[in-house]
Amino acid sequence: MKKQVEAGIPTNWGVFNMVAYSDDSNEPMPHLALVHPEVDTSRPVYLRIHSECLTGDLFGSHRCDCGEQLDKAMRLVAEKKGVVLYLRQEGRGIGLINKLKAYNLQDKGLNTADANVHLGLEIDARQYGIAVEIMQDLGIRSIHLLTNNPLKIEAIEHSDIEVVSRVPIVIEPNEDNKAYLETKKDLMGHFLNQNGKP
Repeated sequence: MKKQVEAGIPTNWGVFNMVAYSDDSNEPMPHLALVHPEVDTSRPVYLRIHSECLTGDLFGSHRCDCGEQLDKAMRLVAEKKGVVLYLRQEGRGIGLINKLKAYNLQDKGLNTADANVHLGLEIDARQYGIAVEIMQDLGIRSIHLLTNNPLKIEAIEHSDIEVVSRVPIVIEPNEDNKAYLETKKDLMGHFLNQNGKP
């Protein structure tokens, strides 16, 4: 995987350089890095690894907290002159079609983890080696990681990138995602209390 192109993108949170990464220059869905123009990679960088969630990020679905997490992360990295890595790992790596099938099972009473298992899929199939490769290409050596997910921390700690601190990205639950967030906390170990602890 390599950097294919970089361009300045004015956003609601300020101007970022969007960098597209893929093996193929014609890849229609490359991984993305949104890099603040004033990022200082000689110091720990405030960084969010965000896996694509079309329903939450684009359409504002209330079934998850993904869109709100992305918004909060973008605001923070704009303030701290950091980076958001946007990985094309829809539905915790199972893809949009399977995610919608899992939603149907959740509507019948299964939780988000059991729905994936019922479909013969992993509970969380995401891979974070991609994020490490992108950080290395950007010259990032240490980070303040914006996450609630212990798997992300573990993946980065097994690389040559230093996790200096974890910055919680906790979103207030709503009626539509309360059970989903409880499953993430109880079965997947996500840090979802308001203090950012288990």
